[in-house]
Amino acid sequence: MASRSPTNFLGLASGDLLDVPRMPRSLPRVMTVPGIISELDDYGSNDGDSESSSVCRERKIIVMNMLPLQAKKDGQSGKWCFSLDEDSILLQLKDGFSPEMEVIYIGSLKVEIDANEQEEVGQKLFDNFNCVPTFLPYDLQKKFYLGFCKQQLWPLFHYMLPMCPEHGDRFDRQLWQAYVSANKLFADKVMEIINSEEDSVWVHDYHLMLLPTFLRKRYNRVKLGFFLHSPFPSSEIYRTLPVRDEILRGLLNCDLVGFHTFDYARHFLSCCSRMLGLDYESKRGHIGLDYYGRTVYIKILPVGIHMGRLESVMNLPSTFAKVREIRDQFMGKKLILGIDDMDIFKGISLKLLAVEQLLRQRPELRGKIILVQIVNPARGSGKDVHEAQKETYAAAERINEAYGSNNYKPVILIDRPVPRFEKTAYYALAECCIVSAVRDGMNLVPYKYIVCRQGTPLMDEAMGLQIGSPRTSMLVVSEFIGCSPSLSGAIRVNPWDIDAVADALELAMTMQESEKQLRHEKHYRYVSTHDIGYWSRSFMQDLVRACQDHYSKRCWGIGLGLRFRVVSLSPEFRKLTIDHIVSAYKRTHRRAIFLDYDGTIIPQSSIIKTPSPEIISVLTTLCNDPCNTVFIVSGRGRSSLGEWFASCELLGIAAEHGHFIRWGGTSEWETSPLSSDLDWIKIVEPVMRLYMEATDGSSIEPKESALVWHHQDADSDFGSCQAKELLNHLENVLANEPAVVKRGQHIVEVKPQGVSKGLVAEKVLSRMVDSGRPPDFVMCIGDDRSDEDMFESILSTVSSPSLLSSPEIFACTVGRKPSKAKFYLDDTSDVVRLLQCLASSSCPRSRQLPQMRVCFESVF
Repeated sequence: MASRSPTNFLGLASGDLLDVPRMPRSLPRVMTVPGIISELDDYGSNDGDSESSSVCRERKIIVMNMLPLQAKKDGQSGKWCFSLDEDSILLQLKDGFSPEMEVIYIGSLKVEIDANEQEEVGQKLFDNFNCVPTFLPYDLQKKFYLGFCKQQLWPLFHYMLPMCPEHGDRFDRQLWQAYVSANKLFADKVMEIINSEEDSVWVHDYHLMLLPTFLRKRYNRVKLGFFLHSPFPSSEIYRTLPVRDEILRGLLNCDLVGFHTFDYARHFLSCCSRMLGLDYESKRGHIGLDYYGRTVYIKILPVGIHMGRLESVMNLPSTFAKVREIRDQFMGKKLILGIDDMDIFKGISLKLLAVEQLLRQRPELRGKIILVQIVNPARGSGKDVHEAQKETYAAAERINEAYGSNNYKPVILIDRPVPRFEKTAYYALAECCIVSAVRDGMNLVPYKYIVCRQGTPLMDEAMGLQIGSPRTSMLVVSEFIGCSPSLSGAIRVNPWDIDAVADALELAMTMQESEKQLRHEKHYRYVSTHDIGYWSRSFMQDLVRACQDHYSKRCWGIGLGLRFRVVSLSPEFRKLTIDHIVSAYKRTHRRAIFLDYDGTIIPQSSIIKTPSPEIISVLTTLCNDPCNTVFIVSGRGRSSLGEWFASCELLGIAAEHGHFIRWGGTSEWETSPLSSDLDWIKIVEPVMRLYMEATDGSSIEPKESALVWHHQDADSDFGSCQAKELLNHLENVLANEPAVVKRGQHIVEVKPQGVSKGLVAEKVLSRMVDSGRPPDFVMCIGDDRSDEDMFESILSTVSSPSLLSSPEIFACTVGRKPSKAKFYLDDTSDVVRLLQCLASSSCPRSRQLPQMRVCFESVF
């Protein structure tokens, strides 16, 4: 349990912050710990061990920058009127939850509310919409959102660096302090209503990446998820941010972090590895980061659309009327549709250049194709927006003058607020939709286009189409947008390559109808089954899984300010002290010692892999004690191990994870025989199938005596990552089975073999028992997954009925991490120091070498 923190928690994080007034605290609150609701701005840690003061059912708390509400002030009464924004995806995500599930939204309002109205408005929104508003002072809101979010994070996350003042704003400490303060106020609102033992909290987007730290500080075991709706930049870009570590640690205080694509997740994992030294692994197909004993899981799933909402708009009479109007206006023309926000990352000008190039190189298309470019209002302001507008209008005017006529304009710009029904009509009539963004988080335009092209029976009637007739759609999408990986039938382009985009547009216009139909059907199957409900339901299911062991571990908070994190370890897991093991060593007389090599007695980072004279001396001393049976159990080859330890005549060596075993320096190497038992296939097949289902494009190839997992058709990076993790997974589950896992070019193959480190330990201990010298002391030290087999084997072997009394067991892993071992040592220097202390407590043999060999062999 962590001690209570200083009241000025944020002061430790970033120095003097803005003087933020306290917000009203009138909303109903459900707390589990007496004393939490206090007028003190105090963030004492609480892990939820205390008894609940009230019993509540589980709720989902959705935290976002802006609430999904529309607001306007009544001109007569002067009262604020609110309504739900049905188009907000964060409102629509509740479709993935049970109808009985209570969903609470926390966020800011798009309008400024006077201080004397905030309490009344807050209560009204909570009662009517389950919304809890976070009222930020105007100056703080401006510095937080328009300042740090839009001037610092948003450009950086879209790969834009402030190389000079004319091309972006440099880092501003005051804006950062505003960001911290705003995140603190959002966290306050969550704490007002949360039941930490029951509720799940889901935080959205880059505006609130520090909120998890504040929440984890108060509730060590809170169920906390985060989803990033923007791209996450590569480590080379992200590392330029001066507060990079604080933001990474904020995300790592979550249980589950979600991204649209594997690329974004890979960049995040790379940043954690490069900047915080963290490693990640795949646990049964799910990527997880070990962070001080907690596993932070990574979710990769793009957001979907709300099918019912879009179909309802398609069935509006206003949509039918607009469809007829557009069809009549562009009779005989093929429409290319673009719908984008006005900003520098949407690539609108690049799109216009591609259309210009197409008309230049294909004169026969002049008068036949029209690009309708709908420009949504800019979400920000500044010189870059004005430059983008200027460039867009100049390009459109130039194209229309060069290739248009009195009754034909190849480019039509619609730069005004366009109602949803009008956009839907354009979607339904466009032969092709193009998204040429140079960097974008998700972009749902292609998904909406596909659904509108599929239509509804009423829409078909309005368009004069036969119900059930084949549908077509064509997509030209930038490879730099989040939805691109999920649209395998789209024509993917580099938006900077104008010629390639022009060629893609021509291909989309001239492709055979049968192929257009097949591409459309493939896309529609995906979009209709991966809607917004599927996305939210899948995320929450993974959040439950990520939090399932919260109460099975000891946890306590460490670190000040934004460096706060929770250490979570098994109650029995503790550091191995030298005094404890030396005491057990001295009072025992039949000892078995198993040591891994790389990462255990030699550092993984060491360039020199040969054992030092110091290690040779220590191992020789341990082997010369007649009470000891010492084995090096390694994945290395027998030739190198045999050469390195040639001077240790009494040292047992198991090479290649036990495929080769030598019982002493003068003994012959024994080879594990091949096994004809193929029952392990029943274990391997479900594991491989799990990875196949989680890795799009992979497949399983069964053979007579082997199973092969192929990933050549999967995303290259993701497939390679999953192959590596599948290899490790299968090595663990096949520890006691006659099979070996091999990785080749785009494959992971499992063949019968029958070797593991666990079998080595089992074999050595069994021989000691059979010889009448059952061990009363067993020590096993290792650092990686293969050593977990030894830990498990030792625990099962020494508990067998053949042992009259249980030996003292010291299974120890190197590094503080989840393990089957009960002890840990920090690093290889601790291991060597421990072995030296054991060696100094040993009784060396006084006999000659031949006699020593007889004594050693008699043990077996």
